[in-house]
Amino acid sequence: MKKYTLIFIVVITLVNFSGCSKKTEGNNENNEGVKVGTVNNTYQTITPQEAKKMIDEDTNVQLLDVRTKQEYDENHIPSSILLPYDEIKDRAKSVLPNKDAKIIVYCRSGRRSKIASLELINMGYKNVYDLGGIIDWPYEVEK
Repeated sequence: MKKYTLIFIVVITLVNFSGCSKKTEGNNENNEGVKVGTVNNTYQTITPQEAKKMIDEDTNVQLLDVRTKQEYDENHIPSSILLPYDEIKDRAKSVLPNKDAKIIVYCRSGRRSKIASLELINMGYKNVYDLGGIIDWPYEVEK
């Protein structure tokens, strides 16, 4: 009896450890090009080159700057909309009414864009792309 109990405990322990080590689409870890979010809804990280291509090919893509107004006034990607990341819950419905639109999110370095992208996904937006930071944007900016 003790032998079977010990085997059962070892098997359960191994199953728990193996489940904790795997990355899945439903976790909040992020690597370049990896989809992140909840199990059914995800956002995707993209490079500046991928974002530029999307913008050039689809005039309906919405660029969302989630920095502060002061940062936005200093410089921003042309045609971007300002919606600070800490205002997304309150204002996203009015600023971004179409939850099926392609939305490219950026901030200064990438921290706030990740937070904002995940928040948008959790609010039901379907096509969210995290560009990361404007500091990595090699193309035109408006001042």
